[in-house]
Amino acid sequence: MNKLPYIFALLVLLSTVFGTERAQAQWSPQAKGAVIGGLGGAAAGALINKRNRAVGGVVGGVAGGAIGYGVGKHIDNKKKQRAAAAAERQAVAAREAAYRREIAQAHREHREAVVARSQSTAVPVNSLTATTASTYNAPMPAASNAAFLPNDSNGDASKPYSTSEYRRKSW
Repeated sequence: MNKLPYIFALLVLLSTVFGTERAQAQWSPQAKGAVIGGLGGAAAGALINKRNRAVGGVVGGVAGGAIGYGVGKHIDNKKKQRAAAAAERQAVAAREAAYRREIAQAHREHREAVVARSQSTAVPVNSLTATTASTYNAPMPAASNAAFLPNDSNGDASKPYSTSEYRRKSW
C-alpha cells in the first residue's frame, strides 16, 4: 500500500503538465516524448530492478527519455514533411491559377480585338465609299471545313443521300 501515494503523485504530475491547453502548446513533440518516455522508463526500471530501485529508475528514465525523444523527433519530422508538401501543393495551385488567369486575359484581349476589327464605322448608304468600306471590312469565311461544300439539304428525304455523312459534307 505504500506505492499508492507515488502512483497518485505521478498521475497528478502528468495531468498538471499535459492536461491544460496552454501547457500543450508550449511543448515540442521531442520534449513531450522525452518526458513521457523518461517517466515511463523510470517507473519500469524501478519495477524491474528489485535490488536497487533507484539505479533501475535512473537507468530506465535515461533510456526511456532517449527513446521518447527519438519518437517525438520522428513525429515532428513527419509534421514538417506534411506542412512542406501542403505548401508545395498550394504553390502549384497558385501557379496554375495564375496561368489560367493569364490565358483567360489573353482570350479576352483577343476577343476584344476581333470585335474592334469587325465593327465598321457608320457610312452613309448613298455614298460611293459605302460599298468599298463594306467589302474591306467583311468578315472572312470560316476555314473549318474548307475542303467540303455545304449541303443545305441535309436531312431532307426528298433529296438523294440525305443521311450520308459524306454527301452531307460534300454536296
